[in-house]
Amino acid sequence: MSVRAQLQKILAQEDINFLLTNRLPRRWLTQFMGWFSKIEQPLVRDASIAVWRFFSGLDLGEAKESRFASMHECFIRELKPGARPVDTEPSILASPCDAIIGAHGTIEGARVFQAKGFPYSLEDLLGEEARVSHAWREGYFVTLRLTSAMYHRFHAPQDCLVEQVTYFSGDTWNVNPIALRRVERLFCKNERALIKARIAGDGPARGQYIALVPVAAILVASIRLHFADVLLHLNYRGPCRIACQAVFAKGQEMGWFQHGSTIIVLAPKGFALCKGLDEGTRMHMGRPLMRWAE
Repeated sequence: MSVRAQLQKILAQEDINFLLTNRLPRRWLTQFMGWFSKIEQPLVRDASIAVWRFFSGLDLGEAKESRFASMHECFIRELKPGARPVDTEPSILASPCDAIIGAHGTIEGARVFQAKGFPYSLEDLLGEEARVSHAWREGYFVTLRLTSAMYHRFHAPQDCLVEQVTYFSGDTWNVNPIALRRVERLFCKNERALIKARIAGDGPARGQYIALVPVAAILVASIRLHFADVLLHLNYRGPCRIACQAVFAKGQEMGWFQHGSTIIVLAPKGFALCKGLDEGTRMHMGRPLMRWAE
């Protein structure tokens, strides 16, 4: 067994993984990584990317650029044109990002699951928005987990009008499957944002609301949106609710994680996961994720 495989096996052990990624000073490490990843010194950059590739299997073959000024630039890299074809069927919600499908299913009233036996409520996740809006009750949810090596930009899953962004400050627990099985209501504790959008176009769900909830995690607590001139991060002190009128075509880039994490997609009643997909399926941005079934 190679050294890399041996180290990955050790780090995959639940107790060790949970200790190393959650019992350390999470906020301090996250803020440190935000600073360190932007260092534009060639030796620091090259060594950092080399270590990252060693542990994650990072593949830059689809990257638009082949050289990066810093590890941060590599994290938020763009892809070559045409690398992610987008499904154009009006009844389909496309995957907004590259990811691995996690928990998914029908929203039971206002109850959602982060893992088997670990429920949380829309009110815990979305706050006041869930109390005043029933847009996603009895709807469908899909949890999309981005690994560190994946493409970290996210895109509109359908033609839509973004009407509001709500920012929730919070913790930076790891969001890997090990932590999701151990920490109750984890997504509701972490820093996150609610992107509320109304479906446009000519599809059967026109006028319905969808939501993207990017959730931050240890080392990855920053979210940049093209349509909001702010960087949402642990030291953000601006308004928590940002009204906007941002029009997006299906597949158009909406923003990016500074590093990567999780996106929860909420769809209204009538949508369901596309056939052939299930927990553990690896997705590319633009691939069919949910279909209007009613």
